[in-house]
Amino acid sequence: MEMAYGMGRGGVLRKVKLFLGIISLQFGYAGMYIITMVSFKHGMSHFVLVVYRHAVATLAIAPFALVLERKIRPKMTMSVFLKILALGILEPVIDQNLYYLGMKYTSATFASASVNVLPAVTFIMAVIFRLERISIKKVHSQAKVIGTVVTVTGAMVMTLYKGPVLDFIRSQGRSRHGTATASTDQHWLTGTLMLLASACGWSGFFILQSFTLRQYPAELSLTTMICIAGMVQGGAVALVMERNTAVWVIGWDSRLLAAVYSGVICSGMAYYVQGVVIKERGPVFVTAFSPLCMIITAALGSLVLAEQIHLGSVIGAVIIVTGLYSVVWGKSKDQKAASGGSTTAAAATAQELPVVDNTAAKSQLDRSLSTTAMSTPTDLLHAGDSTVIIPPKNSPV
Repeated sequence: MEMAYGMGRGGVLRKVKLFLGIISLQFGYAGMYIITMVSFKHGMSHFVLVVYRHAVATLAIAPFALVLERKIRPKMTMSVFLKILALGILEPVIDQNLYYLGMKYTSATFASASVNVLPAVTFIMAVIFRLERISIKKVHSQAKVIGTVVTVTGAMVMTLYKGPVLDFIRSQGRSRHGTATASTDQHWLTGTLMLLASACGWSGFFILQSFTLRQYPAELSLTTMICIAGMVQGGAVALVMERNTAVWVIGWDSRLLAAVYSGVICSGMAYYVQGVVIKERGPVFVTAFSPLCMIITAALGSLVLAEQIHLGSVIGAVIIVTGLYSVVWGKSKDQKAASGGSTTAAAATAQELPVVDNTAAKSQLDRSLSTTAMSTPTDLLHAGDSTVIIPPKNSPV
C-alpha cells in the first residue's frame, strides 16, 4: 500500500512538472516575441538572428549533453542523421525565418495569435501519422476534436474581428493609431500567409521529433545536434539572402539580447523540454498550450511596444482558453485510460497461480528407480516437491 501511495505521488509530481515546464515555455516564447520585435526595429536581420540564436543554443546545451548523456547516448545511424537534418530545416530555417518575416509585416501580438492554429495543424498531422488515436464514440476523443475546432474558431475571431480598443493597462500617453503603420497594413496579407506557413513547418517539426526520439532517446544530445544543423543550414541561407556583411555585426544592445535570449530559452531549453513532454504525452499535448502565449504576448506588447488590445482579441482569447481546456481534458482522459488498462493487465497477471511443469521431475524419478539397487535400506529420492520411499528388496511389503 505504501508502495502504491509512493508511485501515485510520484506520478502526480511528474504530471505537475510536465505542466509547469510547458507553461513556462509559453512565458519564454512571449518574451522572445517582444525582444526580437525590438531588435528588428534596431536593424537586426532575421536571417542572421536564426544563425546566432542556434549558435548560442549549441554552446548552452552541448556541455550538459556531453556530460549527462555520455553513457546513454545511442549510436548514430544514417536514418537518425537524415532526420536531424530535416528537423534543422523545418524549425530553425523554415519556421523561424518565415515567422520573423511575418512578424515584421504584422505585429508581435498578431504573430503570437497566429500560433493558435498550431494545435489544430499538429492534431491533424498526428492523426495522419497515427500518433494520435480518435474514437468518435468516446467522450474524451470528442473533447479533443471539439476543443481543436473551438481553438481555431477563437484564432479566427482574433484575426478577423478587431472591435473597439480596450485600454486595460494604460489609457494615457498612447497614440491613437498605436504602432500600426501604412507599410505593415500593406504587407498584412503577405505576413499572415508567412505566419501560417511557419505554423505548418513547426507542426511538422513536432511530428518528426516524436519519431526521432524513438530511435534516439537522448533529449540533450538530440537538441544539440538540431541546433548545430539549424546553425549550419541557416547560415547557408543567410549568406545567400544577406549580401551585406555589416548585418552580421551586433553590439551590446537589443540585437545581442535577442540572440542570447532566444538561443538559450527558445531553442536550447525549448527543444529539450518539448522532447521530454512529447515522449510522455505526445506532440498534441505540447502544442495545446500555445494559445496561452498569445495572451501573455498581448499583455507584454501593450506594455513594452504600446500595441493596442482590441475587443476581438479578448473574445478570441476566451474562446481559445475554452478550447485549450477541452483538448487538455481529453488528453488527460487518454492518459488515465492507458494507465488504467496497463494496471488492470498487471493485476490480472499477478493474481494468476504459477503453473509448475513436473515432467522433468517425473523423468528424473524414473531414472533413479531404474538405477537404484533394491537391496539397500529404505531410500529417499527427492524429485522436485515429491518424496518417494523405496522399500528394501526383502521387505514384506
